[in-house]
Amino acid sequence: MIINTARFLISAPTEAKCPTDKRHEYAFIGRSNVGKSSLINMLLGRKDLAKTSSTPGKTMLINHFLVNEDWAIVDLPGYGYAARSKADRAKLEVMIKDYILHRSQMTNLFVLVDSRHAPQRIDLEFMEWLGENGVPFSIVFTKLDKLSSAAAKKATEVYLSTLLERWEELPPVFKTSSTDKRGRDAVLDYIEEMNKLPLE
Repeated sequence: MIINTARFLISAPTEAKCPTDKRHEYAFIGRSNVGKSSLINMLLGRKDLAKTSSTPGKTMLINHFLVNEDWAIVDLPGYGYAARSKADRAKLEVMIKDYILHRSQMTNLFVLVDSRHAPQRIDLEFMEWLGENGVPFSIVFTKLDKLSSAAAKKATEVYLSTLLERWEELPPVFKTSSTDKRGRDAVLDYIEEMNKLPLE
């Protein structure tokens, strides 16, 4: 898929305030500092469309980006950032769950996982919750450029083996790096195929 245009559309504080247009949306989520904004910028070929920060937990809204005037990428707040107040964490949890469970335009949720870390309980429980609620999702390993080829292969195999202890079948898996752009074509080709599906 060729990205001709990509522009910021809106930041919504709740699912109810998201755009009403009937277009495919692809949401991206992961623990704070997993490289979400960098990945979105890499996919869209824009340097700073999604705002990156060295401070985890900066995204507090549901950010929509319109691509090729046809479909949207949605940057959801990161989860598991302990430095947030209890009230903030509760508010974000409600916001995220409302969007994921009730947003009919959401065609797929890309769950980002830092390839350098062993499987984290918070990620595994989140994916299990997605499965229990029938949410279509894919797993995106990030920051693979930080590992050697052998280490990257081992890390992803260990992660997927851990998932198979609880899952009969794995969702689609993508291996990416925002630095060297690996995985870009695979993710965009997948989105292109999903765009052919009718929206409810």
